[in-house]
This record gives sequence, structure tokens and C-alpha cells, in this order.
Amino acid sequence: MKPPRIKRVYEAPAASDGMRILVDRLWPRGLSKEKAHVDLWLKTIAPSTELRKWFGHEPERWDEFRRRYQAELETNTEAVGELKTALGKGPVTLVYGARDEAHNDAVALAEWLTTSGDS
Repeated sequence: MKPPRIKRVYEAPAASDGMRILVDRLWPRGLSKEKAHVDLWLKTIAPSTELRKWFGHEPERWDEFRRRYQAELETNTEAVGELKTALGKGPVTLVYGARDEAHNDAVALAEWLTTSGDS
């Protein structure tokens, strides 16, 4: 299984994106479904609302956010299974709406997928 690519949902889609999966719990502001070119909105794999609000995209909370989110992923077997099934079918790009390209749920999710033992 190839690791997923990561891309802001606001960036133009490319043929190399493969299946585009939105991994945010909230739909990106100001973006129509047509312009987003999202194949699957897997909002159940996103961090919990409580964790998302606590993190607030503050870089100093990044390490703790990743730890907490990855603990949530360990128990989110249904959504993780759905994502891993998609990854097994071909190229996948995880798309997200955050402005910060280094500190967001898609980055933490991709990291977890590549380091978790059964991926």
C-alpha cells in the first residue's frame, strides 16, 4: 500500500491525485463541492470536535495534538478501515482545508498510516 499524498483542497486537482479524500470534519469555507473535486468526504476519520478546538492550529500544541489524534485513530477502526481499503485500490490524496501545510490533521493522519504496524 502506497502512502497517501497530502494537498490543500483549495489547490487545483491533478490527475496524479488519484482518489481525493477530504479528511476534515467541517466542509472547507467558500468552496463548492464541484470545485473541491472530492471523491469521498471521510469526516469520521477527522479529529474529534473537542480535540480540533483544543488544537486550534497552534504549532506549539502540534506534538500533543498528534499524540491525541493518533490515539483516537487507534480506536476508530471503521473509518481507518475505509481509508485503508481506498489506499489499497490505487493512489490517494488526503485533502484538507487548513492554511498551515505542516500542522494539520491530514499530515498527522498520513504520518500515522505510514508508522502504524498494520498499514
